[in-house]
Amino acid sequence: MNKTITISLLSLLLTASCKEEKKESKPFETADVIAIKTANVGSLALVSNISASGLVTTENETTYSFKIGGVVSGVFVEEGQFFRRGQLLATLDETEIRAGLTQSDLNVQKNERDYKRATNLYKDSVYTLEQLQNTRTGLDIARKQKDAVAFNVKYSKIYATADGFVARKVANKGEIVGAGSPVLLINETVHNNNYLLKIGLTDTEWTAVKIGQKATVTLDGYPGKVFDAFVFRKSQAADMALGSFQVELKLKMNDSKPAVGMFGKAEIKTDHSEDFMMVPYNSLIEADGNKAFVFVVENNMVKKRPITIARFEKDKVYVQDGLQKSDKIVISNSAYLNEQSTIKIIK
Repeated sequence: MNKTITISLLSLLLTASCKEEKKESKPFETADVIAIKTANVGSLALVSNISASGLVTTENETTYSFKIGGVVSGVFVEEGQFFRRGQLLATLDETEIRAGLTQSDLNVQKNERDYKRATNLYKDSVYTLEQLQNTRTGLDIARKQKDAVAFNVKYSKIYATADGFVARKVANKGEIVGAGSPVLLINETVHNNNYLLKIGLTDTEWTAVKIGQKATVTLDGYPGKVFDAFVFRKSQAADMALGSFQVELKLKMNDSKPAVGMFGKAEIKTDHSEDFMMVPYNSLIEADGNKAFVFVVENNMVKKRPITIARFEKDKVYVQDGLQKSDKIVISNSAYLNEQSTIKIIK
């Protein structure tokens, strides 16, 4: 009797176990269907702007110096100080210069007397014509020497030739400077419109840039501000030290006065345009830098396609290569897909 009961219980347990195994194996008999949404690949011709960075400078950088050597008697500006055109900036001690001017003036007076006497003696047939001419030549030389000394006296003072500011003061009061030695390094700023941003471009970018093209500039020293600019000058030779081609953008600073050497970023609007494929941002998978993947629907299956990204713009991605206009891409549930997935396209 007990044996019969035991066998019956075992039969029931085996039957239940088989039913559970059948229930557990059922999901593997039919693959899950993943619902997806798709979108067509769009295309758009985009103007390819050029981005670059550089340092602020001014249109004219000048070194002020004295024409003659001497002792500096005064420097009337400091580094960073702005000045106006015609303002006196520095002077030399004129003691020696004035003595030279007086000496040349006395020399002219002496030669004038000599010439007057020679003229009278020539009339009395005491001097020959040659002696008279030599005396006249001596007077002319003395007058020219006086003009040269007077010219040097004029350039014993440094006056500003344009509005600007002092970038560096090289000499100070009491120092002895030679002729042409730097005294002040200045940057001109005429009506605050002489500020430039010097940037370096590749040869391809340099070719695409034209004089007068508009640009926008942001400076680290003025966060949140965007300054209008335009291409002012293009270097016709590469900078051998930097390995790039220099381009200068003239800035419209309005009332702002940046420091020379301030870092800035520029966006130049060129006339060159390129065709790009356009896809939604949510279609990307495994994005890394300018490389990513998307799923493309082919014959009711999905294929993983590598793409190269040109740029991002809000919720759109511009693709440089990897897609065609006829492609349909997956824009939902991409994270659950692989190339063996069974899909169902929904609207």
